[in-house]
Parts: sequence; C-alpha cells; structure tokens
Amino acid sequence: MAQPISLTPSSMPRIGTVDARYQSYNVEMLEVTGGRFWKPYKDIARRPATKAGQEGPGGGDTPAGMSANLYQYRPPIDLANPRLRLLAKALGPAYVRISGTWANTTYFSDSDTPPKEPPKGYGGVLTRQEWLGAIAFSNAVDAPIVTSMPIGEGTRGPDGVWTPKQASDWLAFTQAHGGKIAAVEYFNEPTLASMGGAPKGYDAADYGRDFRIFDTFMRKTYPGVKILAPGSVGESTADWGVAHGGYGDMKVLSADALAAYTGDADAFSYHHYGAASQRCAAMGHQTSAEQALSEDWLGRTDQTLAFYRAVRDKYMPGKPFWNTETADAACGGNPWGGTFLDTFRYLDQLGRLARQDVDVVFHNTLVASDYGLLNEDTFAPKPNYWGALLWRRLMGTTVLDSGVPIVEGRHVHAQCLRGVPGGVAILAINNSRTQATTIDLPTAAERYTLSALSLDATSVQLNGQTLALGTADALPALQGQAIGAGKLELAPQSISFFALAQAGNAGCR
Repeated sequence: MAQPISLTPSSMPRIGTVDARYQSYNVEMLEVTGGRFWKPYKDIARRPATKAGQEGPGGGDTPAGMSANLYQYRPPIDLANPRLRLLAKALGPAYVRISGTWANTTYFSDSDTPPKEPPKGYGGVLTRQEWLGAIAFSNAVDAPIVTSMPIGEGTRGPDGVWTPKQASDWLAFTQAHGGKIAAVEYFNEPTLASMGGAPKGYDAADYGRDFRIFDTFMRKTYPGVKILAPGSVGESTADWGVAHGGYGDMKVLSADALAAYTGDADAFSYHHYGAASQRCAAMGHQTSAEQALSEDWLGRTDQTLAFYRAVRDKYMPGKPFWNTETADAACGGNPWGGTFLDTFRYLDQLGRLARQDVDVVFHNTLVASDYGLLNEDTFAPKPNYWGALLWRRLMGTTVLDSGVPIVEGRHVHAQCLRGVPGGVAILAINNSRTQATTIDLPTAAERYTLSALSLDATSVQLNGQTLALGTADALPALQGQAIGAGKLELAPQSISFFALAQAGNAGCR
C-alpha cells in the first residue's frame, strides 16, 4: 500500500502569485452577435460531415477550411438573464474574454440601423445594442472585458496592411458607454491565420508588421489596457498538439515566428487544447473518455506550457503567461465535457498552471457548447461550474509548494486560503479509478469532497449531497465538513478541497 500523503501546511513555501481574477471565462463573440456555432452531437449525427478542409455551404460565418456541417445557427445569448448573471457573478472577480475565431471578422456597426449583411471583408455584424448588452453584463458580474481585434480583409487598406479604424470606433464606443477593457490581443489564434480570416498567404512577417501598428495605436490611445500576444494555439512538446501537421489543408504559423515581433506585449498569451473533439475527428488529434483521468491526459497542460515557455523565454523573457482559452477539447468540447469526468481536468489544470507563472486562465466557455460551465439552453450549472465555485471560495492568490510530486491518485495543489490570514487551502485529486489514497492532515480542517454517482453524471455531490440551485436560483451553502487532524481516505475518482484556517503559514499572513 502506498504511503499516506504527508503535508506540512504551516511551512509550505510561497512560490508565486496569480491575478485576483485568475479563474476567468470566455463568452464567444458569436454568442453576442448570434451566428453559426458548434452543432450539438445529436444533430451532427443526422447528416454526414464533409471532409476537413472542404467548406460546406455555410456562408461567411463558417471559418475557412472547416465543414459547414459542424455548425448551426443560434440567436444572440441573453446576457441580461438573471440566472446567468447570478452564476457568473458568483465566480467574480473574473475577466470575461469576448473573442474567438469569429471575432476576427466581426464588424462593429455604430449605427441605429445596422446592416442586414456584413460589409465586404467581414463575416458578421456586432450591433450597438448587442455590445451594450455585453458591457452591461461585464459590469454587473465584476468581469472586465478581454478581447481581440477584427483583422480580416475588411479592416485592411488596398495594400493589405491592417488599419485601426474599425478597432478605434469599437473601443471608443466601449469607453464612452462605461465598458472596462482590461486587456486586448491583436488576433485570435494567429497560429491558424487562414482559419481565422486573415488574407490569403498571410505569414509571420505580415503579422509582425500589423502587430506593430496595433501596438502603437493601443499604447497611444489606450495606455492603461494590457496587450497580450501572440495568442497562439495547438503547439506542444509532444506530437498530440492539435496544430501539428495542420488543420486539414490550412497553413499553420509557429508561435516562435510570431513572438519574434511581440516583445512589447505585457503578457504572453496562448491557448491549450489537449485534443480536437469528436466533431473534428476528420482532423485527427483525438482522445477518449477512457483517457480522461490518465496521467498522460492531465499532464498535457504542462507540455503545452513547456513549449510556450521556451518561446516566451526567447522573445518575451520575464513576461507572465495568460492562458486565454482552454477546455477539454477544441471544436466545442467532447460529449463528456459537461460531465463530472472533466472536472478532474478542469481543477487539476488550474492547480498546475498557478504553480507555473500563469497569471490568468480563461475557460472556454461560460455557456456555449459541450465545454460550457453552464448548460447552453437552461444556464443550469454543470459539474465544472461547481468545481469552479469551490475554487473561487477557497483558493487565494498566493501559490504554495505542496511538496507532493504529481503521480496517479496524488495530485495535490496548495494556495493560501482565501480571506483567512495564515490559512492554507489544499486541493487533493484522486484520479485513480480503483485505488483509494490516504492523506495525513496535521491540523483540523473543513473538508469539501466532490464526487458523483458515475463519472458520466451531469450532476455532482458535495460531501454526499447533490448540488443544485434552490428557490429563485439561490446557490447552495457549500458548507464544509469539520474534520480533525489525522489520516483520512480520498476515495477513487474524487476531488477534495481542505480549508486549514489554523495552518499558521507565514507566507499567507
């Protein structure tokens, strides 16, 4: 039998800090405007998907090189919905990133009568009222906006060079109407430039030229807004990286080539997806539910960061990381993204990245598709939401070294306990499917254990009680179980937080 996990929370050393809004989330620009987003799996099965790289008859809002059969229209999200606002505010303070592939070609219409069709060179229209709704949501839930610029052919002069006119109109409107822009990227996922709507043949030198124009514009006009770059996706130290070998027939630009131009940025931004979802099976890079608790799968978070760390150290030394998109899988998430099975990935990822110079992590998404924290039809919490809420309630901004190497059944992350001087919060994940783990706590604690009747459950239990919204969507109390010092068991396939208010850690005072 394995030795118990022995912890010394009073002397765990401080190894870093994270942003107060570390745990953040994405609302896709396409959710705000309405448009064609990832089709539910039950509807994909009704007609065959075209081969990756062969665009179907989907119109201008289908990304280049993608099958139109993978998408279906959805109306704009109701960002004024009381349940949505209540649940989002409970995760605050946070950032809301309103971006995504479709943001690259969205036209902001500063008019009382927006065009019915986007102007030439754009794929969608963002109206005044839609953006005012996004601003109101941001302010109501304590989540300043992070976004990216429109970069498609409609934003360019006759010479193909990007101009800030559209971005300037949009940002000026935002500022004039009380919007808070915390940070911006020039381009969402320039690694996949052609899929993102860039001009044909767009390369790293073109990106560098345009980034300098963007950087100069932002520094002069909005000096208080952070610039994030390059915003790359799909690269890793291992061959499972979803950009390795390209997406269908699409050219891939390397972060190494892009970051050569972004040294002036305030933070190094990147995206992480450990696989492409089953929607994009034609592209390869698949995973399975059977792998979802494996060390290989959970460790992919570290492999992506290791790849980008080498790029950061070369071109942007000392700059913090912002992971501006992540989820269980690209292309809307896998079918199990909304089950308890993915909560292990969600929370373990937050713990790993906090220890490695990542200031902010944006989960993709708050609502839309299988990887949303909330059900896209009802806004009801999925298992990952309850994990996110516990993280928000317990994990502070000072990161500690737990002293426990990560191996199967023993993923232990530590941070100062939120709001309790000297207190320590422990996140202990037993990802073994069969073996219990013993942990030895030297002081009394409050225990919060998440479990489910099955890994594919869409509801989750806290200390044996099913979590659900109450009358008028009231959140449950999330009360911990008082336990004394000593050894206790972590059941297989369970996640436990421990709040050690009396830890007496000097780094947490």
